[in-house]
Amino acid sequence: MVLKIAFASTYPPTHCGVGEYTRMLVVALKSLYPKINAFILSDKRGGGERFDELAQVYVYPSFEHEEPSYRELLNNLSRIDGVDILHIQHEYGIFGKHNGIVEAVEEARRERLVKKVVITMHTVDHPYTLRSGTLEFQRQLNKFDMVIVHSPLQEFELIHQGIDPSKIIRIPHGTLLNPYLWMPRFKLAKSLGIKEEQLLGFIIGVPGFIRQDKGLDLLIKAIKPLMTDSDYTVIVAGEVRDPDLKREVEDMVKNGPNLLLIEKYLTNEEILKLVALVDAVILPYRDRPASYSVSGILHLSMGGLKPIIGTRAPRLIELYQHAPRMTVPVRNPDELTKKIKWLRQNYDVAIAYMSQMYSYAVRTEWHRVARRHLAVYAYLLGVAKAELVSD
Repeated sequence: MVLKIAFASTYPPTHCGVGEYTRMLVVALKSLYPKINAFILSDKRGGGERFDELAQVYVYPSFEHEEPSYRELLNNLSRIDGVDILHIQHEYGIFGKHNGIVEAVEEARRERLVKKVVITMHTVDHPYTLRSGTLEFQRQLNKFDMVIVHSPLQEFELIHQGIDPSKIIRIPHGTLLNPYLWMPRFKLAKSLGIKEEQLLGFIIGVPGFIRQDKGLDLLIKAIKPLMTDSDYTVIVAGEVRDPDLKREVEDMVKNGPNLLLIEKYLTNEEILKLVALVDAVILPYRDRPASYSVSGILHLSMGGLKPIIGTRAPRLIELYQHAPRMTVPVRNPDELTKKIKWLRQNYDVAIAYMSQMYSYAVRTEWHRVARRHLAVYAYLLGVAKAELVSD
């Protein structure tokens, strides 16, 4: 059977992790089940109407970030003659904290533009949240046919908030197994704009947006004791979202020759190349208060089969579950320094210890995650699972 799905989401070239997630999911879904007829109802920051060659889908700009009404999204659903599944990739910074997207879903049902509606909650807020409006939105999740979350924390939090457990399903974030591990270091460095002679000793990578919640201020404190040792190189790579933090990093670049800054938005391919280049990845996250999500950067990193050190922030719960000894307390730069030094001295031990994390990377490879999505769609549409999902 032909399965018609519309994804409401940000989408490349918009600089957004949710958009990258949506694209990888669609690519994997179409690879598994070519009869999927998929459409992207995207944000307008990525440009005009277009055809994405990688995912083989048409992209229809349909909304502005956090706009109050989603009439244009409904118009585009009508334009494509409706769909079997409308799948919303929700983030509060995309769809806001108001009822706009809920009202659009109800209107789409009344107009018979959708048969079933799925929402993936990339962030779930706890009652102690400082953000007004998010809890009110989460109380309305029973209006959707299925709610997908990525972590146990998100799942149990929504259950505690009164969402029907039968409507909640946990599907992990997908993982790209790194295709660049075979590539020589000098080629990887050149592709990232790094001179090979800049890479000294033990190489640490810190990918992702340069902003406070990524914990880069803590990283700066943690690596200061390492900067007197020429046996370390630290590469901080990502688009700047916090100018003050950028100045701190730049000051360390000037005063510490072993710190490199790649100031740009990294594509998934560039992040994978960075992970293939380095000896270890450091994720010193500090999360927003009372907010549960998971890290896409973690999944890109663990697909590289390299040691990962992270904090015990909710966003890195999967690292804590599968490799707890590679985690340190949040906001504790001294412990992070000690853990980096330990990793440098016990690298082979760390690689062996991370084996469970690497197994998890294989179990969450994108095609496996996409197969679970297909099972959800089949269940909601009353279709035999075997018709959409092969073993």
